[in-house]
Amino acid sequence: MDLKQMRYFLAVAEERNLTRAAERLHMAQPPLTRQIHALEDELGTPLFVRTPRGVELTSAGEALLDEVPNLLALAQRARERTQLAGAGRTGRLDVGLFGSAVLDVIPRMLARFHAARPEVRIVLHNQTKAEQIEALRERRITIGFNRLVPPESDLVVETVLRERLVVALPERHPLAARGRLTVADLDDQPMILYPNLPIPGLAQRVKAAFQRDGVRLRIEQEVEDVFTSVALVAGGFGLCVTTESSTSLRLPGVAWRPLDSDALRDIELSCLYRRDDPSPVLAAFLEVVHDFAAQRRTHQPE
Repeated sequence: MDLKQMRYFLAVAEERNLTRAAERLHMAQPPLTRQIHALEDELGTPLFVRTPRGVELTSAGEALLDEVPNLLALAQRARERTQLAGAGRTGRLDVGLFGSAVLDVIPRMLARFHAARPEVRIVLHNQTKAEQIEALRERRITIGFNRLVPPESDLVVETVLRERLVVALPERHPLAARGRLTVADLDDQPMILYPNLPIPGLAQRVKAAFQRDGVRLRIEQEVEDVFTSVALVAGGFGLCVTTESSTSLRLPGVAWRPLDSDALRDIELSCLYRRDDPSPVLAAFLEVVHDFAAQRRTHQPE
């Protein structure tokens, strides 16, 4: 018994007349009669009895009529859900994220994606660079976002945008009176670096810039993330080079100043995902990422 036979049976059962059922189905009556007979042969029981006015359901037909509408509805639902999944409109998007991009860029992209595809479930995972790479290879996440990601043969590492770097410093610090800061201004200042992880990141960029410019780097603290770093700045422990996104952390006692440095001008935010991943949800999300990045580049000040 297939879906076509169920639809034929339902039309005859509701019309109680083969001629009217055939007209409803836009087909001739003889083929419809043959289909009903074939269904009865398959089930091994009569479904209809002929009457002067048309047909009536047998007890077996009544039993089948109780089930067929639900089965057809389930089949239609399965069809629609399959089509939506194939178009990337249902399913699940697991996103690995870490660092200051969580504060501005990634939420904006996720909000756009959710508005366009509300049936896709978005699950966020706070992971370091190494954890994101491992999770992608183990298919525990769909896409990751991070900075200074090393090339990986089995992964696509794609720059989404470049974000300017700034200095977070206690608002009572003498340097807070200046409009812009240079690396030389940070000479022998207590600095808070992040992240203190094995894979190179912003902390290593800061160290290299100080060394290149011949500036003394006094490391007060090395921490794992931007949140801890800015919290320490608010506590007066030192200064921190961080991204412009971090300025959304409106902690009392923290001032933000642009950093004027060729070596520490900006830093990229990259997305990383499995090469040749056929996921329609991933493809749909990447469209949002690319559109967002293009708009940001258009409005990015030089």
